[in-house]
Amino acid sequence: MDHQSANKNVEATGFNPGLIVLLVVGGLLITFLVGNYALYMYAQKTLPPRKKKPVSKKKLKREKLKQGVAVPGE
Repeated sequence: MDHQSANKNVEATGFNPGLIVLLVVGGLLITFLVGNYALYMYAQKTLPPRKKKPVSKKKLKREKLKQGVAVPGE
C-alpha cells in the first residue's frame, strides 16, 4: 500500500488520529502558556513588588569561612 492511497483513505473518513492528537496537545500547551501568562500578569498587578530576601547570617558566616576570613564576633 503506497502513501497516496493511504492519504485518500484518511481524507475520505476525514479523521486523522495523528492530526487530532497534535491539535489536542497543541491546544493544551497554548492554554497552559496563556493561563500562566495571565496568572503572572495578575500576580504582578496584585502583589507588591517583592524585595530580595536578605541573605541569612548563617550563610554569610559560611561564605566568609570558605574564603578564610575571620568572622567578627566569634
